[in-house]
This record gives sequence, structure tokens and C-alpha cells, in this order.
Amino acid sequence: MKKLSSRTAGFTDSVIRRMTRISLQYGAVNLSQGFPDFDPPRELLDVLGQKDLPHQYAVTWGAQNFREALAKKQAHFTGLPIDPNSQIVVTCGSTEAMMAAMMTVCDPGDKVIVFSPFYENYGADAILAGAEPIYVPLNPPDFGFDLNVLEDAFRQQPKALILCNPSNPCGKVFTRQELEAIAALAEKYDAYVITDEVYEHIVYAPHEHVYFSALPGMFERTLSCSSLSKTYSITGWRLGYIIAPAGIIDVARKVHDFLTVGAAAPLQEAAVAGLNMGDAYYKALQDTYTRKRNLFLDGLDALRIAHTVPQGAYYILLDISEYGYESDLQFCEDLARVVGVGAVPGSSFFREPVNHLIRLHFAKQESTLLEALNRLENMKKLKK
Repeated sequence: MKKLSSRTAGFTDSVIRRMTRISLQYGAVNLSQGFPDFDPPRELLDVLGQKDLPHQYAVTWGAQNFREALAKKQAHFTGLPIDPNSQIVVTCGSTEAMMAAMMTVCDPGDKVIVFSPFYENYGADAILAGAEPIYVPLNPPDFGFDLNVLEDAFRQQPKALILCNPSNPCGKVFTRQELEAIAALAEKYDAYVITDEVYEHIVYAPHEHVYFSALPGMFERTLSCSSLSKTYSITGWRLGYIIAPAGIIDVARKVHDFLTVGAAAPLQEAAVAGLNMGDAYYKALQDTYTRKRNLFLDGLDALRIAHTVPQGAYYILLDISEYGYESDLQFCEDLARVVGVGAVPGSSFFREPVNHLIRLHFAKQESTLLEALNRLENMKKLKK
């Protein structure tokens, strides 16, 4: 038989999702795949329980009331006027939003800049679109970038740069000055910027989230991708979106239509209730995650486990250098089996040969985090 597609030859299954399966296998506290173990806001669930929700196709690029509520909410936070009828396409999660954005911008043979570490889909998105990733390192401990290295990447005439802010997995929140430097290079070398801002409302003081599209002159060249998954604790609803100028959205809607036709109609209806919530909800969300972060960091400090301090999102990288493992994947499998805590090997996020970091998340009830910390007391059993 003929060979299958060569573009997937370098792919594996998602390491993140694999670690969830391993966590289930061993009954581990799953701090690998980033989803909460608590309910969404009651306002969403109340609507979801109604019997008169729509059950047929919504408008392909998103139900009218959903797009209007989303445009109003994002205009409030970005300070930009957003037209719900021409500047939004609703997608099946931010995963589809990123893929649709990539296919909207890139032709086969184009290049795309990706910061490393990166969420594992980005490199795959570029390859599936026929593009070549150019990786630029974010340097610990603060995960800043070298402007000269970044400009070297831009000199290769990329079609776009992918910007995850706040960043998964390192929790980096890009400063306004850093974003302005990226903007200047994007303008100088005429590149698009595809942003992934799913953690836009999970940022820890004194850090602040700056929307890249709101920088002077940047809306015209930015495809802002995000989702409702993290903000409203509905990762299984798969509601994402792209916001961009009308000319870009016209193309993105065509890609989206042939990828998935449309996002789930009843879930869009229920999610409108979340989009209509006021500023108090987002302040409470930030406060909640600040408490979770502090609880988990304090617990790790008490156990003398070396870790990063995230500026945003809800991920922590642990340094496992002292344990003597050559494979961080093997360490994570042993951590789930012996200690009973699920984590993700850091090598799945880095282009560089990094094998001494693992990622955990703290989007869990406090009781779950305390149980995980109790189990992590036994992590020393893994020392070789």
C-alpha cells in the first residue's frame, strides 16, 4: 500500500493527554492536563439546564448573540471597537482557532516564529499548514527573550509569529516593553502575529496582561485567538474564537467552515451568560487562582522542591535534576505510579534538549492540591 502522509512522520500522540491516561491508570492526582476539578459558574449551568436550547446548527461562524456578547466583553478589556458581524469567527476551542489562524496566514514553505518553551500544538500546527517553525528560546528564570536572537529569526522573513501570553508552560507574562519590541519587528519585517490568550484573566500581581492587538498599529496584523475554557472552567465545551480585521476573518471563516462547520449551538447559548458577567467575576477569578498558586507554591517550598514562580496561567515547572533520570518522561511515569501525582515531561514543550523539568498545574480544588502535596512528600523515593 502507498505511504501515508509524511507531514505527520515526526508526530507522537499528545504527551499531555497521554499523561492523563497514565494518571488514570495509576489513580494519581492528575496535575498534568490543565483542566479544573470544580464546576463552572452557576450562571452558565442554569442556562445549560433549560429545555429550549437550540439543537441544530448555529450560524457557521458563531451564533449572533454569542458573537455580540463576545465582542462587547473583549472590547471592554482591549479598548478596541470589535464588530461582531465581521471581525469574529467562533471555533471549536482555541485549538481549532490556532489551526485555522495558521492556515489562514500560511502557505506551504512559509516560516513561523515559535517561542520555546511552547504549548505542544504550535509546532504541529505549523507543520500541518506546510510551514516551517523557527524556534526562539525564552530564557529562565524569568523566560525573557534576547532581542538580537529574535531579530535574527525575523530576518528569515517569517510569515507570522506565535505569541502565547500568558505563556503555557512557563507562566511568562510578557511586559508592555517586550510586546512593543515584538510589534516593532513584526512591522519592520511585515509579519502577522497569532496570539493565544486563553489565560488572559489569570495573571498575578504585579503583572498585567497587555493585549497585543491593542498596541498602536497592531490590530491590522494580529489574529487574536482565545477560548472560554480557562476563564469559565468549561474546557470540555470547546468554545474558542479568532478576532481579527474583517479581511482576515473572511478567510478564517472559510477555513473554519471546512474544518468543523461550527461550534456547538446549545453551548454557545449557555456561554452567553458567562460573557455577560461583570468585572467582579474576573477579579474573583484572579483572586481564586492567586490563592491556589500561593497554597501550592508554599507547599512545594515546605517540601524543598525547586520550582518556577508563574506570573500568569496556572502551571509550575519543577526541577528534577537531583533525581538522576535521563528521561523526564520516565520520571513522570514513575511519579504517577510510585508517588501518585500526574505531571507532564518538560521536554514536550522545549525545542532545546531539556530533560530536567516537569510541568504541574494547580487548577484544582484546594483539597486536591493538598492531597497532591501530601503525596509529593514521597517524591524522594524516586532518587536514583
